Amino acid sequence: MQITQLGHSAVLVETAGLRVLIDPGSFSDAWHGLTDLDAILVTHLHPDHADPEHLPALVAANPQAKVLVEPGVIDAVDLKERGEGLNADSSVSLGGLKVSAVGGRHAVIHRDIPMIGNVGLVLESEGEPTLFHPGDSLATAPAGIDIVAAPVMAPWAAMKETVDFVRDVAAPKGFLIHDGLLNERGWKLFDKQIGNLAPTVMEDHRDQQPWTV
Repeated sequence: MQITQLGHSAVLVETAGLRVLIDPGSFSDAWHGLTDLDAILVTHLHPDHADPEHLPALVAANPQAKVLVEPGVIDAVDLKERGEGLNADSSVSLGGLKVSAVGGRHAVIHRDIPMIGNVGLVLESEGEPTLFHPGDSLATAPAGIDIVAAPVMAPWAAMKETVDFVRDVAAPKGFLIHDGLLNERGWKLFDKQIGNLAPTVMEDHRDQQPWTV
């Protein structure tokens, strides 16, 4: 498996002979212009995960890609009529890759803000590591995860909750996502504290170069 962090929550995963992009949002432009994608996956409809301005062009530039999204995204973004809803507790096979959706609800931002859907994504294939990208929720901790993408610095999150999430998942390796609002001092603080308080070795690959797991 090769993983390329493309900024904030956008992650390119190359596994089982496939190229899969997760959460191409508006806080990053490194995913603009990507081609040869086999799947585009979106956890929920917020623009920092599903960029309504540039995601349609990405979908059009990858006519062979499956576009699997939390169902609310279909009405929020023009997916060129190719978007397929991915409900919580369902799974899809893409060749040798299994994509499972877990959770179902976005984390609470404030009691006065309506709740929306969110699906965490588990990517697994035989003989390769299993990756968990939770989108915007820390409520679900699937078993058997080798690499966890840990969201930080969100209006709905606190460090104590992120640490407990990483502990519950208990993956050997992880990396920070949802960091588009962090400066360098804040990033290092989250990385240090999660590394100190959880059993997961946190990787830093913000240089947007692929790393092999």
